[in-house]
Amino acid sequence: MNPSYNNFEGEATQEGIFKNASAVSVISNKKLCGGSPALLLPRCPCQYGNLIGVGSYGFVYKGYLNCIGKIVTVKVLNLQQGGASKSFIAECDDFKALVFDYMANGNLEQWLHPSLDEQHQSKNLTFIQRLNIAVDIASALNYLHNSCEKPVVHCYLKPSNILLDDDMNAHVGDFGLARFLSEASSSCFQNHAKSTNIKGTIGYVALEYGMGGEVSTFGDIYSYGILLLEIFTGKKPTDEIFNKSVTLHQFAKLASPERVMEIVDQNLQSGKVEGLIESQTHTNAESRLEMCLISTVTVCIACSMITVKGRMDIRDVMVEIQGIRDLYFGAGIHSMNN
Repeated sequence: MNPSYNNFEGEATQEGIFKNASAVSVISNKKLCGGSPALLLPRCPCQYGNLIGVGSYGFVYKGYLNCIGKIVTVKVLNLQQGGASKSFIAECDDFKALVFDYMANGNLEQWLHPSLDEQHQSKNLTFIQRLNIAVDIASALNYLHNSCEKPVVHCYLKPSNILLDDDMNAHVGDFGLARFLSEASSSCFQNHAKSTNIKGTIGYVALEYGMGGEVSTFGDIYSYGILLLEIFTGKKPTDEIFNKSVTLHQFAKLASPERVMEIVDQNLQSGKVEGLIESQTHTNAESRLEMCLISTVTVCIACSMITVKGRMDIRDVMVEIQGIRDLYFGAGIHSMNN
């Protein structure tokens, strides 16, 4: 079915032939919205007072628990949708409701790549906000990899799964693809969990998973490196400028270190440096910002290496990223000068 170029408007149905997105083309119907996520149509204006999102298997609502005075997020599954029950089990075993802390600032995807109806809002992340998000994600991964009874591999890191609370603290969400590593694989290089069933999102999934390689914590490190490159360059790994010969990783590697400022997000090139103290000149602050960006991109490159053994351990990542943040605020000024 091809109703393209007809200036249709309103909400696209998900019934009938529209259930099969590959059998329908609706391009150049700019006022059409909703429908199957695979149609890539914009979200329809919210007609339901607390609906905040629509996923593959159901709806996400904003709720309020009167008894404790807390705003929460409630995920309601559409049991008519194939795979919904499996998704439910994967996320919460046999519990019959999903209630989460409400994330007032949405997800990182919305901040890095705001939709047309969000672009009028002020959604510009400062350097320190991006760096704080990088530290928060690294802290979450460090907990999953090193502080759980069995190491947990998230397997699904991407901007839309990084949630931001009222204070712009980052939280890692969506554990639908997460895996436990076997006790025998303490080094995380060898374990019995195969990656053949991991789908993930193209561009963020570790390269070895695409070839049937084994799941490891270093798969998360790869995704983290790509995610950080996107945070600081503003470019998705699936951007049209990238292809088989030039990836986001290679794009950054070719620019590092001399031309890093040419590839970072333009919002970080504007010359506005936040967090200045009276004793700092603007020139010194800009120089420090550039040094911190170069160091950050270096960490990103080290995390997103093609070979598993070439990637950093999350504990080393934590030390590096926190050290960059300290350097930016002047705590590491002596080491910078030496």
